Amino acid sequence: MAITLTEKAAREVDRIIAQQQEDTPEGERKPKYLRVGVKGGGCSGFSYTLDLTEDAVESDEHISQHGVELVCDPKSYLYLKGTTIDFKDDIMDRGFEFRNPNATSSCGCGSSFSA
Repeated sequence: MAITLTEKAAREVDRIIAQQQEDTPEGERKPKYLRVGVKGGGCSGFSYTLDLTEDAVESDEHISQHGVELVCDPKSYLYLKGTTIDFKDDIMDRGFEFRNPNATSSCGCGSSFSA
């Protein structure tokens, strides 16, 4: 059971990567991975993290979906296995949305959880 990135989320990641690549000075390394993880904090105990990076390490989980290369460190993967990452873009809310079956509770904003 891997982390799932929806097509809509993948399109947004592609858009952000393309924008960052345009803004990267010539000769500098350009982001090519979406790093997904968790860190302690937030109102429910853990916060989700998303970051664009040029590097992946051997111990990372590697997942390729809809043309996006996603990496996740092993500790975060324990909490994120089975999670679906979607992108919401409506009049009241815009951003990445996590549907995590491992979360026992989550905050109202959806950016932190407990497990």
